[in-house]
Amino acid sequence: MRIAIAGAGNVGRAIARELIENGHHVLLIDRDPKALKMESVPSAEWLMADACEITALDNAKLDTCQVMIAATGDDKVNLVASLLAKSEYGVPRVVARVNHPKNEWLFDNSWGVDVAVSTPRIISALVEEAVSVGDVVRLFSIRKGEANLVEITLPDSALVVGRTVQEIALPEGASLAAIVRDGRVISPQQHDMFAAGDELLFVATSDAEDKLKACFIN
Repeated sequence: MRIAIAGAGNVGRAIARELIENGHHVLLIDRDPKALKMESVPSAEWLMADACEITALDNAKLDTCQVMIAATGDDKVNLVASLLAKSEYGVPRVVARVNHPKNEWLFDNSWGVDVAVSTPRIISALVEEAVSVGDVVRLFSIRKGEANLVEITLPDSALVVGRTVQEIALPEGASLAAIVRDGRVISPQQHDMFAAGDELLFVATSDAEDKLKACFIN
């Protein structure tokens, strides 16, 4: 895939290196000459330009990209770059970095964002996931479909311990994606039995998310 990254700071360069290692072609865009550290990602294509300007994105041939990642440290820039990528160039997948949690509500499909990545939210979710047993913890939001990746760790007293997957009626809009047990990821089958300490991963709408705890805990 050809992937454009707006923002060639530490975050953008780290993403670029990872994607290149996975066999993708990466274009890094930044308007700051000091950010153009080409020797740090020599295999990437580089462009000194403002990702909020149409002429710059024309030069970047953004219409040939399958993914746009808005990874600057400025939420306003990330929103504008995302909107232009989606509305003007029809980029199929737009991922945007959220720097300030108060701006997270803006990062949705009205601004062309398919997936919003909020570092503060991810870190807080991972902390909650590590210490929360018996609660529904939202790990990640999939904005385009208004769905979330959520986790429940089953306590010893959970209603479903000792029962099989097929015995549990999930709320509409929720799907059990995986069971993590003793470091193993289990693809749930109808006959699999729930055990105390299982980490259950669901893809669920917000409405279904509110009902999951009642199905498994209360």
